Amino acid sequence: MSVYSNFSSFCSNLDMSSNTVSNIQRRYRQITKRINTNYRNSSSETAYSLYVGSYGRDTEIWTSDIDILVHLPNEIYHKFNAYASNGQSALLQDVKTVLQKTYSSSHIKGDGQVIGINFTDGINFEIVPAFLNTSDRFTYPDSNNGGSWKVTDPKKETSAINEKNSVTNGNLKRLCRMMRSWKGKCDVPISGILIDTLAYNFISTWPHRDKSYTYYDYMSRDFFLYLKNIDKANLYWSAPGSGTLIYNSENFQAKAAVAYNNALLAIDYENKNMPALAKSKWREIYGSKFY
Repeated sequence: MSVYSNFSSFCSNLDMSSNTVSNIQRRYRQITKRINTNYRNSSSETAYSLYVGSYGRDTEIWTSDIDILVHLPNEIYHKFNAYASNGQSALLQDVKTVLQKTYSSSHIKGDGQVIGINFTDGINFEIVPAFLNTSDRFTYPDSNNGGSWKVTDPKKETSAINEKNSVTNGNLKRLCRMMRSWKGKCDVPISGILIDTLAYNFISTWPHRDKSYTYYDYMSRDFFLYLKNIDKANLYWSAPGSGTLIYNSENFQAKAAVAYNNALLAIDYENKNMPALAKSKWREIYGSKFY
């Protein structure tokens, strides 16, 4: 098979099944309706909520972390902000109690910054209660260290990814998904948002950013080279669109160096018309979905 066929099939294999997507959408609507019913006296299944995180940016390949932001009325913020201590934790517990009305038999946890719902089929949701502030960003609770309010701007992050993906022939999002497969296969210490940020930065100047699957062996090679050469003293980056700082002190560069060397070998095998050996090297990088 050609490079085009191999990487086209690989990217298709990374897509969630239609049944999985249907289950995610159904639960999203149920969660949204439950929140709106309790906090807004509304039965809407879509208003005042949005997908955020990797799933919202359309770069996710796993179902273990589907993030939803639910937009609550501002009077709820004032109620919990008036608490003498850690109103943020109290808010999370309040939302957890509300969700238990619908998901009484599911495992629900409420701590840190989210309420998590774990379903038996492995599709897990994390719900972030938030409030729209005057700068059109969202304020959300952080119950850690006595409680505080933090700000996020997921809409600008999603818009930045979508815009860059559009001008790179869909290559940005596919690169992000491929790198998640590498992360899972090789246990790389890097977050999803950092993958998306570094992929965004890389592809902005990559010479073949407008090409298609025929160049994905080069895209893999060049991105791993980009990653391995990042200065280890660099501990934070700015997320596209929002400028939110992303911290990472782990050494992902070492795993990138191994992947880069394997990519070089895979390309060499391709050039020598040794497709089985080439595919074996790509599998060492990306795992069993590369077939």
